[in-house]
Amino acid sequence: MASEVALEGVFAVNKPIGWSSAAIVREVQATLSPSKLFETTMRLQKDRIFQGSAPSKRKLQNRANNIKIGHGGTLDPLATGVLILGIGSATKELNQFLECTKTYETTVLFGASTDTYDRVGRLINKRPYDHITREMVEKELESFKGKQIQIPPLYSALKMNGKPLYEYAREGKPIPREIEGRTVEVQEIKLVEWYEPGTHKHRWPTEEAEAAERNLAEQVWRVKKQQETNKKLTPEEKEQDDEAIAAHESFKRKFEERQDALIQDGPTKRSRQPRDSHMMSGALGQLPQTNKPSPRGQNLVSEQDEDQPVPWSDKGPPAVKISLTVTSGFYVRSFCHDLGTKLGSAGLMSELCRSRQSDFTVGGVNCLELDDLKAGEDNWGPKLTNILAQWNGEPGPGATKAQTRQKGSDHHTSDRRHGKGSDKRRHSPSRNSSSPPRKLPAAAPENAPKPVMPSSEARARSDDEKSWNGIDD
Repeated sequence: MASEVALEGVFAVNKPIGWSSAAIVREVQATLSPSKLFETTMRLQKDRIFQGSAPSKRKLQNRANNIKIGHGGTLDPLATGVLILGIGSATKELNQFLECTKTYETTVLFGASTDTYDRVGRLINKRPYDHITREMVEKELESFKGKQIQIPPLYSALKMNGKPLYEYAREGKPIPREIEGRTVEVQEIKLVEWYEPGTHKHRWPTEEAEAAERNLAEQVWRVKKQQETNKKLTPEEKEQDDEAIAAHESFKRKFEERQDALIQDGPTKRSRQPRDSHMMSGALGQLPQTNKPSPRGQNLVSEQDEDQPVPWSDKGPPAVKISLTVTSGFYVRSFCHDLGTKLGSAGLMSELCRSRQSDFTVGGVNCLELDDLKAGEDNWGPKLTNILAQWNGEPGPGATKAQTRQKGSDHHTSDRRHGKGSDKRRHSPSRNSSSPPRKLPAAAPENAPKPVMPSSEARARSDDEKSWNGIDD
């Protein structure tokens, strides 16, 4: 048994719309755990878990029955695209993907803004859109290139004073006046497709936010603009802000009074809120309901239907698909909102696809489709074997020359996978283990790009976001 080696590594799945990232992890676990391919991995995992522990403990049994999987950067239910997964000890290497370059394709719909900056939120306001042209959009895109300070939306998972920003909104509390901006960079940006009014399926949401919530959103955006321009609020603006917060507090108080009136003498059973409802999208309300039954973490958001009634009386607003290659920490929904504002209108994110993260790409040899997993082990087994072999520096049994070349492409080198800072104990010469060490790829050439390790600030931020990005799932 000393020659047995666990099959581990990193690969990607093309996440479909409507699925939470945690639901994808559970789906992959349910597929891989009972498979023949991971039989040895599961046996070694159980031996490690139960070593020195009572096997009757339920928590240990649950851990032992599911292969260890985590993901390197969450995607909203609204978003599709690359979701990077790690198996076994490779989950320790997922943090590096939080700091890498990503490419997104997003569709911006003009003329309206929502509390969450996307189409699954609630409508805040509507603005004129007849004046927007393709030429105006292309010109404005140039202003987003390069480094910039971006302030994240209120309905995000970032923490302030130990609390996620979206919790301030959910609890009806005013946000702290200073929202820390982040230095991000747009390396590439281009217009992919222009949609004339009346020629596309994109729609605004039909549900409108309450008046107090609209006032609070306007206050948040005013603070955001003031921080971006380093201007102090005028006495009139401060008075408006105070009125908006007071109105929101009044709205929250009345809501609580209505709730109190429903309390009966006897204790009632508290219903547990589904974990997957705490999504970045639609943070103040429930995600849009679909006509299909919704298993845990699935069918949370529907694709847009061209037959859906339009919420406007004219031809409607234009829309545009844009491709962005950005650094870590960039909020695409903030970009969509800001683009609409710069064009003298409003904008919301209607669609989002993460087409590339590090050297994992949608449609690439290292990214599985969810349908591959549903098609059975004979379908996904050989594909996943090749991907994991390449991750570990070995060409898979059926790998082509092109696939082998891709293994070392881009900035995600084998040095970064197995070298400095990844897991020093794994390759220590004094390591005493019953199983042989993993075979390492050949040393990188001297002119190979240096591994980029996260700064102390980045590590602290990733710790703050850990519960959100799914690494602990």
